[in-house]
Amino acid sequence: MLVRSLLAGIILLGGALGCGPGRGGGRRRSPRKLTPLVFKQHIPNLPEFTMSAAGSPEGPLSRNDPKFKQLVPNYNADIIFRDEEGSGSDRLMTKRCLEKLNMLSISVMNQWPGLRLRVTESYDEEFHHSTTSLHYEGRAVDITTSDRDRSKYGLLARLAIEAGFDYVSYASRSHIHASVKSESAYASRSGGCFSADSIVQTPQGSRNMSELSIGDEVLVVNGDIVQFSPIIMFLDRDPSEIRLYVKIKTQSSEITMTPSHLLFIANDSRGNAPAGSKFQQGFHHVIFAEEVQPGDFVYVSLNSSKELVLEQVLEVTKTIEQGVYAPLTHVGNLLVNNVVASCYAILKQQSLAHLGFVPYRVMHNFYNAATHLLQKIDVAPLRAPKSSYRTRQQSIGIHWYADLLYKMFSSLLPEELLYPIAFD
Repeated sequence: MLVRSLLAGIILLGGALGCGPGRGGGRRRSPRKLTPLVFKQHIPNLPEFTMSAAGSPEGPLSRNDPKFKQLVPNYNADIIFRDEEGSGSDRLMTKRCLEKLNMLSISVMNQWPGLRLRVTESYDEEFHHSTTSLHYEGRAVDITTSDRDRSKYGLLARLAIEAGFDYVSYASRSHIHASVKSESAYASRSGGCFSADSIVQTPQGSRNMSELSIGDEVLVVNGDIVQFSPIIMFLDRDPSEIRLYVKIKTQSSEITMTPSHLLFIANDSRGNAPAGSKFQQGFHHVIFAEEVQPGDFVYVSLNSSKELVLEQVLEVTKTIEQGVYAPLTHVGNLLVNNVVASCYAILKQQSLAHLGFVPYRVMHNFYNAATHLLQKIDVAPLRAPKSSYRTRQQSIGIHWYADLLYKMFSSLLPEELLYPIAFD
């Protein structure tokens, strides 16, 4: 029964949370000029509780409420928490709120070097706000900069919008108010992906991740052989989505992934590189990108050759990028910036995640075979358009198959196998 539950669950999480974040072309766009909000302005220009903003309140959470366990503490050292009550409640928030707040903290440090984000209020259990406040659900934060310079608050509000908060208001001169939709509204929006300007190798040469389409062939590792394999779907694809990324640098390369994405490392039990460099023969296993540390060993293909070598991770940093892309290949991995990476995220089991997509791979192969057959039949009404499959699959957002499996089976997965979605 446990095995059946695991198999059912992995079907979903191998990629439902496939990715979570610029547009391609080989160059980064120049930074956009940010327009500060003015006093009393809020974005979107709608009431906070509308569906297009943060959504309706779902009711206050007491510490005895079963849903209270859904709140997570934020221990980000780059954020100052006022914690006026002394209970640690200002660190409690929903996972979505935590993700957006951590993204905002990076933006604040980039915008004003030496300053940090300051939270004056998050989860409220003492009813200091209006009866319908989202603070009672951990879905809202009141924020300032660490220097409390009110002249910066308009731009701080704009940065909060850029970080992905669903509603941002400059209604008070003492702080900025920001809130997010409920976890139920965004149950499968946080996942693992690559950035838009990540590079893959195709038979035609190097291409940006944002330039790929269904059916394009990219370099993968099949056993210990590096070869080309087609992309059969995008677990997630959204050029406009903004996400927090982990940037992992080695001597010859640099790969950018969302924190919950899986990466192959080859450390032995003592943290040393294993003997030999072949992928199949190494002690490789997958860990979340968030867990990668300097000193870990990853597999790299030097100069786009078909021979893998081990390189040590030199530096791990966090960054914010626009655009999310999570291509899935037949073998469940691919070379991104010449580093061997998994196609999957959230579930810390490469083999189980890959097994979960067997039905889709079978369906994909059947469709291709049927399409090829129909194209050979000399009857016009039966001919399948040559690009019908690719065109139909290029929608924005999480793929329907991955999304459906996540909604159906996520509760069956053991917590120890799942990404905790909490950033230090």
